[in-house]
Amino acid sequence: MAVLNAQGISQYYELHGDPANPPVLLVAGLGGIGTSWGAQVKLFAERYHVIVPDQRGTGRTTHAADGYTTQQLAADAAALVEHLALGPVHVVGASTGGAIGQHMALNHPGTVRSLTMASSFARFDAFVRREFELRRKLAAESDRETLYSCYALFLFSPAYTRENPGTVQAWIDRVLAHPAAPGDREIALKRIDMIAAHDTLSQLGAIRQPTLVLCGDQDFCTPLPLSQEIARAVPGAELTILQGAGHFADIEREADFFEIVSAFIDRQKD
Repeated sequence: MAVLNAQGISQYYELHGDPANPPVLLVAGLGGIGTSWGAQVKLFAERYHVIVPDQRGTGRTTHAADGYTTQQLAADAAALVEHLALGPVHVVGASTGGAIGQHMALNHPGTVRSLTMASSFARFDAFVRREFELRRKLAAESDRETLYSCYALFLFSPAYTRENPGTVQAWIDRVLAHPAAPGDREIALKRIDMIAAHDTLSQLGAIRQPTLVLCGDQDFCTPLPLSQEIARAVPGAELTILQGAGHFADIEREADFFEIVSAFIDRQKD
């Protein structure tokens, strides 16, 4: 557990696993907190040297008043990689983390050995824009329990919720257990605006790092067509579809997610 003072913030991060193993940076989704990776941290740490940061405005990183663009969050992440002097790392980004990873690969290519984007997007389509307009309204007006109970409807597949209601409720309870700090609601709205403004589709053809795109076919938050769009745009990108999985493929298909991503990483030889 450590912090890096750079890019105008104090960025909290954790390191797990053997430093002699290939480095992997886990970039969280919209919530931004490294612990959202849950059991995946332990799985990756058994094979890799894992870097798990809290993003700007979240967790134990500075809750800054500004800097909420995917470009800036990519610069924050790249500064951490450079500080750790681990060489280029395998970037694994979930949802918003994948959007951040795109800018890392484009704007800070020397920090990225390979790029995995799970349940991600290069831009919002009409469906996702309507979804996040509603989610922004909920974030601005609702109590946290109502907000995250509604979020769970977007994030877990119907089948998983039906078969694992306790796990879904436990996810809601874990989020609510993190105390809200003054200004967090405003930061949450800025982070939603940040991803609504994200649009790299016309730039993705410039990515040269090996790329894996992963998505569940029951993802109602960032549906499969958005991942297919990324895979078509990035030269040589691999696309893997997890049948029956929702947005939280790393939770719903924990072992499958790790095996798919680790097999991709292990194929990237210098």
